[in-house]
Amino acid sequence: MIALLTGTIARKAPDYIILDVHGVGYRLQIPFSTYYELPEEGNNVSLHVHTHVKEDAINLYGFRSLPEKNFFQLLISVSGIGPKLAKDILSNIQVDDLGHAIIQGNFTRLTSIPGIGRKTAERLVLELKDKVIKLGAYAPAKGETPAAPASALLDDVISALVNLGYKETVVHKLVADLEMPADASMEAVLKQALKLLMK
Repeated sequence: MIALLTGTIARKAPDYIILDVHGVGYRLQIPFSTYYELPEEGNNVSLHVHTHVKEDAINLYGFRSLPEKNFFQLLISVSGIGPKLAKDILSNIQVDDLGHAIIQGNFTRLTSIPGIGRKTAERLVLELKDKVIKLGAYAPAKGETPAAPASALLDDVISALVNLGYKETVVHKLVADLEMPADASMEAVLKQALKLLMK
């Protein structure tokens, strides 16, 4: 699974980028938030990547920041939200604002995002509220307790489990619920995940 790519921007558009990595052009779909932060064509850039495998295609989604990628992966774990809609959501709202809206159950803000109706907004709040707090994917407002930072182990654990043959959607849901202390080792977290998957 591709998790990070560094290369030269061969072509840049509002919804995708072609990244030249040692002569190989990778087409990555991107949200507007990433597009606005990209340098001009011909410059080098590193993007965090989510690899989405379907029966008939492998699609790559690129993100300028790791919190944005992590939030994308949370969004696609929600029933009824696929990669395209998740990308569109992140194109219309900053990660910090989306995190606040989910934590606070702000349905007015959520339903103002194109593609999000009341039922989808309710699912977002119901399924992601605790996970967003745990992920720490939003900046806490004044007076709020800061959430734990996103674990650096997240990508490695997901990659290892997918390589072992577990379905990506199942893995994302499981990993979001794992207890991952700041000093946890890759081995310890992986063992914990495997125990849950084998139940």
